[in-house]
Order: sequence, then structure tokens, then C-alpha cells
Amino acid sequence: MKLKSVLFSALFVLCTAVFVASCTSDGGKKTTDKKADTAAAKKAEGDAPDTLSVVKSSYPPTDKALYDSLLKFNAHGDTTGRWPVKNQPTPLGGAILPFKRVVAFYGNLYSKKMGILGELPPNEMLAKLKGEVKAWEKADPKTPVQPALHYIAVVAQGDGGKDGKFRYRMPFKQIDSVLVLAKKAHAIVFLDVQVALSTIQQELPLFEKYLKMPQVHFGMDPEFSMKDGTKPGKKIGTYDAADINYVSNYLAGIVKKNGLPPKILVVHRFTKKMVTNYKDIKLRPEVQVVMDMDGWGEPDLKTGTYRYFINQEPVQFTGFKLFYKNDIKKAPHHMLTQEEVLSRYKPYPIYIQYQ
Repeated sequence: MKLKSVLFSALFVLCTAVFVASCTSDGGKKTTDKKADTAAAKKAEGDAPDTLSVVKSSYPPTDKALYDSLLKFNAHGDTTGRWPVKNQPTPLGGAILPFKRVVAFYGNLYSKKMGILGELPPNEMLAKLKGEVKAWEKADPKTPVQPALHYIAVVAQGDGGKDGKFRYRMPFKQIDSVLVLAKKAHAIVFLDVQVALSTIQQELPLFEKYLKMPQVHFGMDPEFSMKDGTKPGKKIGTYDAADINYVSNYLAGIVKKNGLPPKILVVHRFTKKMVTNYKDIKLRPEVQVVMDMDGWGEPDLKTGTYRYFINQEPVQFTGFKLFYKNDIKKAPHHMLTQEEVLSRYKPYPIYIQYQ
């Protein structure tokens, strides 16, 4: 598929453009206010996490030889020299990637339209996740699977709200519910943020109490980062390497301060401009960066998107998103199977997300 076709389709198909415009909690009281924004902004200034005291990790050091061999395996015979990514740091002990493949269910508990996580009743959803985990283990017996719940903790919305930021922060009790569900499934948790007219520097610090937990990781969605003030959903947003570096530095500080295993940072992407200056993204032993191919559509469209925006702009690890409904809207009305994903893509996606 030609690049022009991929771009044209991506611009008119927003992979997660579903807004929660009327979510309320705790009697309608939202978790956002001016004091919270001010505190978050102050906390975001500078590189404070690097100055924090370091707690010695209790996790065994990473086996570098095994790590390097798995990177080579996951390059899937790539001959371009891009994969595996050269000169990347060996992660701290307890790293998940590439020792396991993460298979995640994505969504929000308030909405049945934002993904499988909120579409099905909890027990049914967890049972379906278990089935996908088994299917991936069968398709790639060499790679164990780590189940995950990928929860949209800040949702871009059509209503500007009291502060005009066009985003709604989920109440902490919702995040607590996801943690309980994850524990049942022996799953890790991703907290995903759609900043809209806010900034990642304001939103990320609000979740520090959760990110101190070893099983909680982070996702950032450039699609809804509207740096020019455009309302979310009107166009596709963007993050620069500087934004990604801010997040990875912040996460690294939490890891070092609390003696945690590395955090996984998932960055969604399905167009070139969603991530700018990718070569300037800094890799750290405390954080594992996944560039997640987030577009939906027919198999050839998804293959082109992965080739141009994930394979050809290497950062560290790659991810791939599958849509139970949107991927089958157009002919040939087929969502890729586990075996097809593994046969089509170089490198192998080590993070798989279902919506």
C-alpha cells in the first residue's frame, strides 16, 4: 500500500475518537480543580526526579546475554539494520520486555464504546482476555505472555469543562476498580492519558501514587494532544520527543526512588506527525519505550502504517493494536490473527492491545 493511501486513511479514521462528555462521579464532583493543576504544574518543572534519593532494587540484575538474544529474536530477521535498536541500555532487573509479550485489553469503565475493557461485564472481559493470552502463547511458544488492562485514565471529550481543557480525569475509585480486576487476572495495569488542551506535564504527576506500584505502567496518546488549541477530534494531535523524554524521565525518577522494576511507556502512533523528532527520544534503563501502531482498518492498511511509522522510525520496542469491531468494517472484513501478526511484521510486536 502506498504511503499516500496510508496517510489519507489515517487522517479520516481516528482510532479512539470516542468522547465521554457527561461522565460524573461522587455526586458530580470532578477530580480536577485549579489547585490540582497548579500543584501538578509546579511538580512538572525541571528534572526533579533525577535529584531523588535512590532505593536499591531487590530484583536480580538483567541477564544481558539473554536480553540481547531476545532482541535479536524479536527483530524477526530484519535486514535493514534498524532492528534490534543499537546502543540501547540494558534494563534494570525485573524488566518485562522482551522476556514476555504484553497482551492488553484497552478501554474505560464508563463507556462500552471505547474498548473491550469497558464493553463487557468484568468477569466476561477477564475470561476473554485469558483466551487471548492462551492464543498468543500458542502462536509464539517461545515468548510467555503477560496479561494487562490498559485503562484510559484521562479522556479527551467534546465538552471543554470548567477549565476549558476538553479532558475528563477519571476518579481514583475507577482506577482502584481496575487494579482489583487486574489482580484477579494476574495482570499489570497501564494508565493512559489523553491530554486534549491540557499538557502531559500537568496530567502525569497526578498519578504518581499509582505509578509507585510495581505493576502500574503508563501510556500517552499523541492523537489527543492538541498543542495548537484545536478541539480534540477535529484533527490528529502530536507529541515531540521532548514530551516523551519528560515522561520517561519522570517515570525513571519514580523507579529509582522506590526501587522498582522498569516501567513500560506506551506511545500510540499511526501517522508521522503524531511523534516528531523520534531520533531524540532518550532511552533509559528504568523505562522501556513501546511505539504502538494504533490505527484501525483493513489488514493492508495496517501493514502499511506499521511499515512506515513504526518499522522505519525505530525507538526501542514495538506494539500493535487490534480492533474487534473497527478492523472488520471494510473488506475483507477480517481482524488479523495472532499467527498473521507474527508472520507479517518486522520486528515482532512485543506489546499487543485489543480495543
